[in-house]
Amino acid sequence: MARKASGSATIRDVAERAGVSIKTVSNVLNGYPYIRPETDERVRNAMRELDYHVNVSARNLSRGRTGVIALVLPALRGAYFAELADTIMREAARVGQTVFIQQTNDERDRELRVLDGSYRSMVDGVIYSPLAIGQEDAALFDVDFPMVLLGERVFDVGVDHVTMHNVDGARAAAELVIERGARNIVPLGAKEDQSTSSGTLRMQGFRQALEAHGLGIDPRAIVGVPDYFHATGAAAMAEILDRGVTPDAVVAFTDTLALGALSTLNSRGLRVPDDVQLIGFDNIEETRYSSPPLTTIDLGREAVAATAVALLEERIRLRRDGVAKEEQPPPRKVVVDFRLVERQSTLSRP
Repeated sequence: MARKASGSATIRDVAERAGVSIKTVSNVLNGYPYIRPETDERVRNAMRELDYHVNVSARNLSRGRTGVIALVLPALRGAYFAELADTIMREAARVGQTVFIQQTNDERDRELRVLDGSYRSMVDGVIYSPLAIGQEDAALFDVDFPMVLLGERVFDVGVDHVTMHNVDGARAAAELVIERGARNIVPLGAKEDQSTSSGTLRMQGFRQALEAHGLGIDPRAIVGVPDYFHATGAAAMAEILDRGVTPDAVVAFTDTLALGALSTLNSRGLRVPDDVQLIGFDNIEETRYSSPPLTTIDLGREAVAATAVALLEERIRLRRDGVAKEEQPPPRKVVVDFRLVERQSTLSRP
């Protein structure tokens, strides 16, 4: 028999070359434990000779799954979401899933399309982090496909939810600089709107820490931000300084805001941490290489990814096994632990 072109051989070709049935080849491919060693070797030799490759898509579809999950994020331009996507992709690969990534750019219409079932035929399930929709849209999360929700925009919506200790993390960040002697502390990252978000929750924790120590916030130090990019942090820090505020510490609600603020502080001749202590949120990779390296709150990105993928994979399995939604375990909410990562942008312990 003439050799097939690379990658074009079929399971029938392998069976003919090995002198076995198609069923035997299928058993070898699926790891059937009772195949005779010499038969297994003959089939695998035939596969190598014919350069046969398993059609993974066809196999998954025959098993009632696509082998693909969707990860829907606001924007990959942000370092935190880019690193989160990388971590989720690695976790998904461990359970045999490929990740299809979609960014919504914080656009409400694009976020709502995630909930209308548009992805249902293409993926086994969705890991979803919305920003433009909120609690008023909670009823739309009654979807008929596996979904895990990330973030703080919507709560108690009938799907599994993985979130973080935003309030406690911000309180710990403020407590650290207070412990190191700061009294005029600037919060960087208050959102321009008042909706529930990570920024709003972190502001709550920040206020709690200051109130516990009898400290107030200079109203001139509160500048609303539209997003959490480096340039926004630099511009907001410049505006605060131009208003005449003289901070001895800045608690930024993301690392990117903190790194932008660091640039402004340096350009104004303010030394970090000697003149101004600086702390961020998220523990993105860049924080280890700034000058000075940035103290930050690590909200458990690895745990978020591992938990989200595990929850989604369980829902996918239950759906594949024919378990009705109402017979499955109730939705779970998992709050991942945080840790304080001390580096050189805050003063040494007294």
